[in-house]
Amino acid sequence: MFHIARRDILAALAATAFVILSSQACLAAYPEQLIKVIVSFPPGGSSDIVIRALEPLVAADLKQGFVIENRAGAGGNIGMAAVAQAKPDGYTLGVAPAGALTINPHFGQPMPFAVKDLAPITLLAEIPFVLVASANVSARNVAETITLAKAKPGGLSIGHGGNSTTMHLTAALFTQKAGVQMELVPYRGTAPATVDVLAGHVQFAVLDIPASKQLILEGKLNAIGVSSTQRVPSLSNVPTLAESGIAGFESVGWFGLVAPAGTPADIIARLNAAFTKALKDPSVVEKIRSLGAEPSPTSPEQFARFIESESAKWGKLVSEAGIKAN
Repeated sequence: MFHIARRDILAALAATAFVILSSQACLAAYPEQLIKVIVSFPPGGSSDIVIRALEPLVAADLKQGFVIENRAGAGGNIGMAAVAQAKPDGYTLGVAPAGALTINPHFGQPMPFAVKDLAPITLLAEIPFVLVASANVSARNVAETITLAKAKPGGLSIGHGGNSTTMHLTAALFTQKAGVQMELVPYRGTAPATVDVLAGHVQFAVLDIPASKQLILEGKLNAIGVSSTQRVPSLSNVPTLAESGIAGFESVGWFGLVAPAGTPADIIARLNAAFTKALKDPSVVEKIRSLGAEPSPTSPEQFARFIESESAKWGKLVSEAGIKAN
């Protein structure tokens, strides 16, 4: 019996050693091919701009490039569903928007994926929004916007980057807190919403700052106010909505990097190390901040806790304010 037990122990130790060595070999080999990164909004939006800024540094760190694929629609659900359904081998990643992970699940509608189907890697950036007006609109500030909207109940519109996105909730919160009726018009991302507010097809829009800052500085769009509690350094002359009379107003978007659930922990760790290192690089920090965003590297565990807290916050807001997805 002693010899049998001894053989069993030796076999178990050998199996354990094989698993460890296999895992180490897998990690040493990863990545052996191009990595696909799915961005769930069209080119030109903040998440697209930031991931493209990170790509050269991360590619150099991993000694392997990655391909960026834009899959827009459904407030980020389409892109995130593609990530959730991918093989969990580290070769398909996604840039997850706040809405898809923390807002969409609270509307009681069927979801093409569950948050548990995704493995957090790191938060990438946080970004305030800005309420802008078309150049042909007379309103130049919050007070004038409210006056104009009350004079035309339901006659003015606010474009935003898609149903159930943080931009959607920001627009809805503005109308609620300002006590005005305005039509909320969804688009498939920031870029098409920007095009329509520039053309005057919608009078106002909630946009992310990376996509709108230059247009504001050039006078092609009028900035009414930013959604954060503090002014944005790159648009320091634009007041916050809170300081302009919408007491307590705060809404900040964010996006982070995720992989399919089940992706090996050592690969998650390697990706986290590469992306967080790139997010701390001075040239990347300067570029992201110049867009109006703030680099926000985290550990996978910190990002997971952040997602949980944000989901609780937005779920409470959706319920209390009666905000609808459509």
